[in-house]
Amino acid sequence: MTTLDERASAKRWLPLEANPDVINQFLWGLGLPADEAECYDVYGLDEELLEMVPKPVIAVLFLYPITTKTEEERLQQENENREYNSRVYFMKQTVGNACGTIGLLHALGNLTSEVKLVEGSFFDKFFKSTASLNPLQRAAFLENDREMEVAHSVAATAGDTELYDSHTMFMRICWEKGDGKRRGSFFLN
Repeated sequence: MTTLDERASAKRWLPLEANPDVINQFLWGLGLPADEAECYDVYGLDEELLEMVPKPVIAVLFLYPITTKTEEERLQQENENREYNSRVYFMKQTVGNACGTIGLLHALGNLTSEVKLVEGSFFDKFFKSTASLNPLQRAAFLENDREMEVAHSVAATAGDTELYDSHTMFMRICWEKGDGKRRGSFFLN
């Protein structure tokens, strides 16, 4: 029997830079109209810093360091038998360094009733094709999707930060508690 980590793809993408300009171009190029939503930096959670963020806020992605503790918790949760809530769009992350893209997919996948995607666009087809799949099937669908792999690669090389190592020690999670490396949703302590 293999664990989810052993089943995870050996495929690794370059990490996306946490740069709103890069991420916006990525989203807009795949079917999120620019007038529907865009990304901004959040410099902190203090009230005065949050006032700088344009409203309304429809999703938040957090970038956090991977530590021994977070990995221990993730591995412990891998062994838990959990039911998935079909009303929450969630997918497992099986492609290395894809956490930025997975976080964005979690955000958009849970907002399809609030944001209008371009009909026939990548995102429109992706969410329609994966709506009835479970989290691992969605992961496999993404893993085998060449269009997303190319779009991710273009976005990952468009930023200002020099890429020096494909093994990042940071993870992005979507505010609706959808960390794709975990078995299901979880609470941050």
